[in-house]
Parts: sequence; structure tokens; C-alpha cells
Amino acid sequence: MASTISESRKTTSSGAASPVKRRLAAQHVREARDRLTSTSGTRPVFDYELLRQFAQNRLSGSLVILLLVGTIGFLSGLWTGAVTSGVWTAGALLIHLVIVRNCRRFLNEPPSTANLGSWRLRFIMLDLFFGMAWTFMLINPLGADQQSGTFMLFVMLLVVAISSMLASSLPVAVFALTLPVTIAIALDFALKGTLHDYILAAMALTAEGYFSLLAYRLYSTTLATLEARAEKDALIGELEQSKSISDEARRRAEAANIAKSRFLAQMSHELRTPLNAILGFSEVMKSEIFGAHAVPMYKDYAADIHNSGVHLLNLINEILDLSRIEAGRYELNEEAVSLARVVEDCHHLLKLRAGNRGITIHELFEPDMPRLWADERAVRQICLNLLSNAIKFTPQGGEIWLKAGWTASGGQYMSVKDTGPGIPEEEIPVVLASFGQGSNSIKSAEQGAGLGLPIAKNLIDLHGGTFTLKSKLRIGTEVIVTFPPERVMSALAPIADGAPPLAPHAEGPASADGGTLHHARQALFGAKG
Repeated sequence: MASTISESRKTTSSGAASPVKRRLAAQHVREARDRLTSTSGTRPVFDYELLRQFAQNRLSGSLVILLLVGTIGFLSGLWTGAVTSGVWTAGALLIHLVIVRNCRRFLNEPPSTANLGSWRLRFIMLDLFFGMAWTFMLINPLGADQQSGTFMLFVMLLVVAISSMLASSLPVAVFALTLPVTIAIALDFALKGTLHDYILAAMALTAEGYFSLLAYRLYSTTLATLEARAEKDALIGELEQSKSISDEARRRAEAANIAKSRFLAQMSHELRTPLNAILGFSEVMKSEIFGAHAVPMYKDYAADIHNSGVHLLNLINEILDLSRIEAGRYELNEEAVSLARVVEDCHHLLKLRAGNRGITIHELFEPDMPRLWADERAVRQICLNLLSNAIKFTPQGGEIWLKAGWTASGGQYMSVKDTGPGIPEEEIPVVLASFGQGSNSIKSAEQGAGLGLPIAKNLIDLHGGTFTLKSKLRIGTEVIVTFPPERVMSALAPIADGAPPLAPHAEGPASADGGTLHHARQALFGAKG
């Protein structure tokens, strides 16, 4: 038995985890497929986003590059000559304009038709040419003094820093632009053979490593941002899909529930007509109106048929009441109702059944409570359901307390408390659901349909009240229903001469001092009268 339970638990846990495993497997397959179809090892959509960000950065920094090229070209003319400086400046500006033009073309091209591999190679080659242009300028082919070397190192650091920031979303382009410049500057310093030049060469290589690491960190951050956004979009898509599926399932369930409720609500005549015949004829046979039975057992059989028919009729009535409530067709026939009198009447109706089981019922009513504006039939049904449940599950010799009184907010309450076996806390939502039965109900010899508590709860909800169930195992159960203060009818002053009449549904029973109590639904409040 233990092995069977263990196997069932393993099966359940594996079944519960299977959707997660399927989702992870699908994600791994998708990532592997994306790596095979990608040009950079990431998802294809990431390739496009990275190239798009590269193009946007280059366009946004185009003015800075333009000013940098013009300034460096002008300053370098001080030691290289105007012609050499002008040629270099024109060539660098031409390459820069070609890069800007290609970035604009890429951004204007639809993503679905863009050849990412071709564009990626084109951007890398353009940055390589741009880096070679800086190299030809900074290696100082015409020669310069030591001070110009320091200036060239400063320019190299500036070029490497700007390029690392603008091209960080395409790391290969960063290396294509900065490595030629750095290597040329470092070699130029190293070939001079002085300690000062060696230090400058080391500084150039160190700066290249630092800015390369910085560019890689920016690339990793950008890629992580794109992945987080993609995961968020995928999660939003899954949530929307799950929501649409759940909404559709809910609509179908609501439609099926409404159809069921309408069907049962319209079947009252068809269900009750044959039952009335069964009850009527079995009553005739049980009472032996047309003569005694030849076999005495027939009388007992007729009594059994009649009792079973009564039980079935009560069950059908409960189902129909619940169906009308769920279908929104239950209409309250509201009038002035004395809560204490209704509870007392229900006690008298079930007193014999409780006495046969040796159960004692105690009444605790607060005196002089005003009436409620409520449906008397619904209030009576609530009390009967709660009291019959208490009698059903209270053991021989047990006790039941019926209470009616004021709530702290000025409303009125009714309480049914028994000394039965109680209900486990985890089963309370079950017994409050339609056709729900707890473990004690299943073990009981008097099993019901599980409709008493749900009907009582729905009826008190229609009155705007609250339904509270408290229970402890081996101690007992208490059910408290409260009516809001707005339904408590308090006495109003007598109508003065010439005053307009009250609402048509107001009534005026005589008061203790000979005056008139006028009850109007529009003038209800919860003060204790």
C-alpha cells in the first residue's frame, strides 16, 4: 500500500513538473536553433537590435566625430604641413560620411529584408578603414618632436575612448577601429628607444586594454537588457495567451452553468408533477383509505414510498432554489419579519426530531428586537437548514444553542451552535460549495445532498448580510448569519396632520403607548429601538 502511494505521488509530481520540463526543453531547442542561425552566437533578433543600436549610436555621435576630425586635422597641420593635414582630414571625413550614410540606409531598411551578416561585415570594414585613417595620421610619417608624440598619445586615447563608447554594441568593430591605432602608436614609441617612449607605449597598450574591457562590459549590459526585454515580452505573451484561454474557459463554464441553472429552474413543473402523484397515491395506500391491505407489509411499503418521495421532493426543491439563485431569478418577497419568532417556529418544527435523538435545544433571544425588512420564507429556510444540519451531526445526548440578538454595528444576527464532531479547517470551503460534503458528512448515516449551507449562504448574501462558519474538531460547529443595520426597522414618529403619507409598503402596528409604528424601507436605519 505504501509503495502504491509512493508511486502515485511520484507520478503526480512528475505530471505536475512535466509542463515546466517541456517549457525548458523548448527553450533549449529554441536557443540552440538561434545560435545556429545567428551570425554572432546570439538570437537573430538580438543581432538586428545590436546592429540597430550600433547605427543609432554612430548617427548620434556623428557631430562629435566630425568636430574631432576637423580639430585634429587643423592642429596636426602645425607640424605635418597644410597639404598633408588637408588630405588626411578630407579622407577621414569621407570615410565618416560613408559610415553615416550606411547607418541611415540600415535603419531605413525593413528588418525582415535586412541581410544582417552583410551589414555586420560592412560596418566592421568601414570602422577598419576609419581606424587606418587615424593610424596614418598618428604615426607621424614626416617626423615630429617629443612634444608632438605626447599630443598624439592624447589623441589616440581620445579616439579609442570615443570609439569604445559608440561601437560597444559591435565589439569586433571596436577592435577593428582601435587596434590599428594603438599598435601603430605603441610601435612608434617603442622604436624611439628611450625610457620615456617605452612608458608612453605601455600607457597606450594599457589604455587599449582598459577601453576594450569597458566596451565588452557595455556590450554585455546591452545584451542582458535585450534578453530581459525579450523574456518580458515572451512572458507577457504567455500571460496574454493564458488569460485568453482562461477567459474562454470561464465564459464556457459560465455559459454551461447558466444553461444548467436555467434548465433546472424551468423543470420545476416536469419534476414535481410525477412526484405529486407518487406522494398522493402513496399517502392513500399508507392511510388505507379504500380499505385494509390484504398483506400488512404493503402498508409499510407505501409508507416507505411516501417518505422517499418526500425526501426526493425536498431535494428537488433545494436544487431548484439553488438554481434560481445562481441564475439570478430568485426574487426576495420582502416584508416585516420578526427574527426571533421565525427562529422559534423553526425550533418547534424540529423539536420532535431533536427529542428522538436525545438532543437538547437551548434558546437565547434578546428581548424587544424590532422587525427585519426581509423575505420571511428565505429567513425561515436559512434557519431550518442550519438547525437541521446541527441536529443531523450532533451525537446522542448533545446540545444545540439557538441565539438571536444585536450585532455591534446595529444589525441583527442568528446563531446555531452544536456540540458535534466539528469540521476540519481545510474542509470549510468544501462544505460551503454546492454539493460539497465534508468527511464527517460522508461517514454520517444521514447523508444529504450538500446544499443546505450553500443555499443558506446565498440567501443571506441576497439580503446583504454575512455568513460565518466556525468549527473545531471534537468541540463543535457554530454558524452565524447577520443582517445589516439597514434592514432593521425602527419606530418612527406618528404622522402629523396634513403630513404626506409614507411609502405604499409602510405599515403601522400599534405601539405600546397607543401611537403608530410606521415601517418604511426608505427610512430604515440600524439604531437599537
